[in-house]
Amino acid sequence: MKINQIVRGFLPFIVLLGAVSVRAWDYTGHRIVNQLALAALPADFPAFVHEPAAEERIAFLAGEPDRWRNVPDLIMRQSGGSWADHYWDMEQVPNAGLDFATVSSFRYDFIVAFAAGRAAHADKFPAIDPAKNSDHTREWPGFLPWAATEYYTRLRSAFMYLKVFEELGTPEEIANARADAIYVMGVMGHYVGDGAQPLHTTIHHDGWVGANPGGYTTTPGIHSWVDGGIIGKAHITTASIAARVVPAQPISLAARPDGREPVFVALTDYLIGQNKLVEPLYQLEKAGKLGNDKVTVGADGKNVRESRPMTAEARSFVEDQLLKGGEMLASIWVTAWRNAGPDTYLRAQLLKRQAAAAPAAK
Repeated sequence: MKINQIVRGFLPFIVLLGAVSVRAWDYTGHRIVNQLALAALPADFPAFVHEPAAEERIAFLAGEPDRWRNVPDLIMRQSGGSWADHYWDMEQVPNAGLDFATVSSFRYDFIVAFAAGRAAHADKFPAIDPAKNSDHTREWPGFLPWAATEYYTRLRSAFMYLKVFEELGTPEEIANARADAIYVMGVMGHYVGDGAQPLHTTIHHDGWVGANPGGYTTTPGIHSWVDGGIIGKAHITTASIAARVVPAQPISLAARPDGREPVFVALTDYLIGQNKLVEPLYQLEKAGKLGNDKVTVGADGKNVRESRPMTAEARSFVEDQLLKGGEMLASIWVTAWRNAGPDTYLRAQLLKRQAAAAPAAK
């Protein structure tokens, strides 16, 4: 087979991967977030997560949700829930007449309210091009805080049954329960890490759209540069940030008068904070301070690429965001552990098993 035939065969897959990569830190960045979260865990957190194999597994799983999206037919047909969990285009929420202070922590209640609000305020939403909506996600603003909250509840459950297995289970059951907790911790980190990238919280996720009085770039590329270009060019690593890590504190689970899940509210506040950095980020790009190459069109119509140096501002911006992601992730992990009472149903079943086995042991 000729090389050009091979390239043509893989081209649709390559294009899809390019489209998918727009909305995530690169794998390196996601690993850093999970590793910073591990470094932020307090001394009373279960020690098994710090075993070398466990730490590597948690770091590796930071990239898992992106891998789920690397199957072209699933991306094109059935990726709606998974794909839309990676971001939250927050400008769309008030455009639909909804308020961040009251938005429901129940995913499907929000979906119903948003759909009604979008229909009632259709003039505030651009028309959807069916050719660009094969996965049926363009109708939605994204569901990142709901996805992260759902992983928190899964982790709390995992810790609940782990505590019972550690009391009454077999070594194999304990090992499996710990592996479950590690898996949820690692995968959850991807979504919390996504939230630390401000361009995951905005309709301006890869070039400014709509009214642009600030004169910000409208050319795609800023997202991928923030995701990984700066990390690579500035040689940002976990070690270069780790000295700034402080022990994580749990999120208060005190009941709220509005009935909303406290962890969801904390995640919403976290994302609001990142969204406030969208315009400062574009301002850095406009000022030539992101360290990315400047591309202009020459007199001959060809692109002219001007290499620009990495700046302290770009490095600091990305390091700060990775640290915020790690801190938030560690706080959620700690909250899940400290608020995981024993699984009473499982404990009762294991006590029955223990009692049934006792006569046989005599």
